[in-house]
Amino acid sequence: MITAIKFWNEPNNMSHWDFELDPEWKDFSEMTCLAAQRVRELAPDLTLVLGGISPIDPAFIELLGRQGVLDYLDAVAVHGFPLDWNHWQIDDWPKKIGEIRAVTDLPVWVTEVGASTFGADEIQVFGMQRTAELLLPMVENIFWYSLLDLPPTWEATTRHKESEGSSYYRHFYMGLIRADGSLKPSLEHFNPAMGICQWFHFEDQRLDFAVEWLHKLGVKKLRTGISWADWYRPNAIQWFDRQMEALDDFDVTVTLCFTPPSRGKRAHHTSPPVDNAEFTYFAEEVIRRYVLNGQRPH
Repeated sequence: MITAIKFWNEPNNMSHWDFELDPEWKDFSEMTCLAAQRVRELAPDLTLVLGGISPIDPAFIELLGRQGVLDYLDAVAVHGFPLDWNHWQIDDWPKKIGEIRAVTDLPVWVTEVGASTFGADEIQVFGMQRTAELLLPMVENIFWYSLLDLPPTWEATTRHKESEGSSYYRHFYMGLIRADGSLKPSLEHFNPAMGICQWFHFEDQRLDFAVEWLHKLGVKKLRTGISWADWYRPNAIQWFDRQMEALDDFDVTVTLCFTPPSRGKRAHHTSPPVDNAEFTYFAEEVIRRYVLNGQRPH
């Protein structure tokens, strides 16, 4: 069942929000405030969370605070990958959490943390064990990214793709299970006190396989997404009905993000919408269908 709603994903990262079109995040702030207010009216028991920031930047949290966003939320989220992309070390996690706690009284969630097997399987094993040691005593919710590697024929959600060099290809090796279904050594070290963050693509054929393994691992908390950009595809409702039914046994944090190109200031999923209220309509549809009505396919 859905227990939390996240508004966007990495809004301070150019790969997920086009801040050239919204340099002070005023559109993002208005869009989030409108949607959070409506979700709160419809489902007051849901936990409302700021989309995980990456990089971990207290100045960004302060900016959103001044613009009123934090007044509508119950928690803020951060993402960190010190063994792959960040310019800080894994033992700096307490410092990074402390930087955010210094600028907001809201609880801090870590909704994406992981380590790739790009260089070696052993790096992921170390990353998982050390992450659990550092973060489980510190924060209420941690979501390990991810269960499954990306298939090599897919694209990672990033603006610059191959121009990033090896940084781009690390996206494909974040899972505990390889794209061919074989298991990585880190799978045996997973601590179910953490949750799992697993994104599912539209009509993702891996859904049932993933759910089977989530149960095997004893996962209770799952983070996934419902893409606004996919909401208007043919057969979209049938797909999301299937996805949410399959995930109903978990405590699910659902991320709402990605602008339909037809509704953006620029025809791209990172664009601010032309009308910020449209994101609210989308959020309301999701809440009515999957929280209030319990709508499921028959």
